[in-house]
Amino acid sequence: MKKNLLYALLVCPIYLSLAQLTVRNDAYIFVDGTGFDDSVADVAPIFVENNINLQEANSSIYLRNEGQIIQGTGATGNSGLGKLSVYQEGTVNNYAYNYWASPVGNVSVNTTGNSTFIPNQNIYDITDITNSVIAGYATTGYNGTSAPLNIESYWLWKFNPGADYSAWDYVGASGFVDAGYGFTMKGTVGSTPIAGQQYDFRGKPNAGEINTDIVLGQETLIGNPYPSAMDARDFIHDPNNSLLLDAGTLYYWEQDQTITSHTLTAYRGGYGAYTINASGTVDSYVAPPFDAYNSDGSLNTSGSAATSGKEARRYIPIGQGFMVKGAATGTLLTSDSHRVFYKKTGGQSEFYRTAESNTEDNTARHTIVYDSNGLQILPEDFKRFRLNVDFGSLYTRQLLHNFHQTASSDFDYGLESKIYGALSADANWIQNNEPYVTKADNYQVDLKIPLNLNLDAQQVINFRLSDIQNFDSSQPIYLHDIENNLYVDLRQQDYQLNLPIGSYATRFEITFEEANTLSTDEFAENNFNVLQNNTISELVVLNPNNLDINTIELYDISGKLVFSKQVKNTNTRLSYSTKNLSDGVYLVKTILSNSNVTTKKVIVANKK
Repeated sequence: MKKNLLYALLVCPIYLSLAQLTVRNDAYIFVDGTGFDDSVADVAPIFVENNINLQEANSSIYLRNEGQIIQGTGATGNSGLGKLSVYQEGTVNNYAYNYWASPVGNVSVNTTGNSTFIPNQNIYDITDITNSVIAGYATTGYNGTSAPLNIESYWLWKFNPGADYSAWDYVGASGFVDAGYGFTMKGTVGSTPIAGQQYDFRGKPNAGEINTDIVLGQETLIGNPYPSAMDARDFIHDPNNSLLLDAGTLYYWEQDQTITSHTLTAYRGGYGAYTINASGTVDSYVAPPFDAYNSDGSLNTSGSAATSGKEARRYIPIGQGFMVKGAATGTLLTSDSHRVFYKKTGGQSEFYRTAESNTEDNTARHTIVYDSNGLQILPEDFKRFRLNVDFGSLYTRQLLHNFHQTASSDFDYGLESKIYGALSADANWIQNNEPYVTKADNYQVDLKIPLNLNLDAQQVINFRLSDIQNFDSSQPIYLHDIENNLYVDLRQQDYQLNLPIGSYATRFEITFEEANTLSTDEFAENNFNVLQNNTISELVVLNPNNLDINTIELYDISGKLVFSKQVKNTNTRLSYSTKNLSDGVYLVKTILSNSNVTTKKVIVANKK
């Protein structure tokens, strides 16, 4: 006869709060998360203030449909030979890694406290809703299979503090990973694109304070070690961790899944950077630079790169692994105080894989709201834009800039992220001679924001803006090409040029006003316009209100000056022949006698 049996029904969810929990003999607790609402703060289907004892080998807890367990600060260590079972899904691609952190450890002996995760003891192949068998590891050609589940053990690795690729440590099927640390595992052949590859993690549930080593200037692969979600804000801003986390940033691995190769040199991927402010109202995520973006900030699905649309969010789901870098040497802390009940299908959680789109959840508990492209809608006292730097048609490096009155000219924890693994052709913000992918400043109209660009070959570079929030509609955001003394309002047009190989650390900057000018509203107010009439191969300047024009300059796509015309009159119409110009994109720069400047992009396409 089963004892201590509790079944949490979908039609009648029960929030169970206990001082401690013991399951004996062949009894079990089954939690169906479908009926539970995660919009209420600090409420979980099962909350245990102290410890859990799954005493005999047949005692079990089943977490299904995103059921979770929260344990309080009184927990010092779970015990027993029984197992908690929780599902998580990984990528369907047998060539792509997921970064994991196990929520359970082995139960080979009955000890109190967290135990090590061992793949061939803790990962199971699902048979039905309560039954599973140990996953297999019999594979061919370095490819795992879905049915039956056979994991390719060659791709199971961990990364404790180290600076080089060679610092990866092999785990395999029978190696161990201490609680709190992460590991890599590739997907399988034959899993369904919608559901992904489902794994059953079974073992002793992790709980209590968990320490992971971190070393100054080196990376460590860690993750969420609990059978519940974890709040990234609480982890990043824990007083213990804020002294150790370089840039207060979590780095999430994402891989281009169109590359069907196990060869390291064929990989295309990178680390997305996530941080969040202390109040939990503004999060900042920048994806890795192997996708291209449309002008509205959405992913460019017409390119060859993977377009998963993954966005790291505040609530870290069960099993998610990520990289961190040390600002000092010490031990990072994950704690039961960081745990929350939040479903990964909620709007503020994302497990890093390709399947299962998240729903939007903007309930009262959650202070962050996202638009249809997955971009946060900021509070009114913040400003933001994203600068997309396109490297030909290969990829886009997206740079995020936050603005708030509390931001300083030095590092702002929770609002800025350093770049992880710069590419041979790349762009970044510069602060204190270090490269950043997310930067923050106190907005001032005279602010100048330096931009660094490195090229390993001559190529066409395109600068674009997206996700512009809370700027006055009339406020320009200029890319200042210092070498050509050219200001391009990126809110009005992109800036594209062909650059040779080299380092461009001092050529470009973002500004909000042109030198020696206060406003360019005069052009708009006076219906000033520049047009290219390709029918008759003529550049036309329309000046209906007789503004006093001093100079008109024309630049080609590389930023080279094509001609400079001294006008010094107020004519309502000016025209210049373009018959001798090569077809392409040009910038027309008009300078008034009062030094106000405007630029306009035109396309020359001469009739043959």
